Amino acid sequence: MNSVFEALSHPLRRKVLALLKKGPMSAGELAEHFAVSRPTLSVHFNKLKEAELVVVERQGTSLIYHLNTSVLEDALAGIFDLADRQE
Repeated sequence: MNSVFEALSHPLRRKVLALLKKGPMSAGELAEHFAVSRPTLSVHFNKLKEAELVVVERQGTSLIYHLNTSVLEDALAGIFDLADRQE
C-alpha cells in the first residue's frame, strides 16, 4: 500500500490516472498532455506500474496503459479502515 500512496503523491501521476479514467491510452497519447521529456514520463509510468495502479499491454510497438481501479479501491478501503479504528 505504501507504493500506492507514493505513486499518488505526484501531481503528474494523478493526472495520468485521471486521463486513464476516460479509457486506455498509449504512452504517446498520454505524453501529448505533458510538457516533460519522454524519459521523465517513463519514470512516472514505471512508478504507476510498480504500484499496480496501471496495467500495461503491448500492441505492436505501442504500450497501452489501462487504469487498475481495484488497487485504488483497496487503498481507499485501507484508509477507511484506519479511520474506523480511531473512533
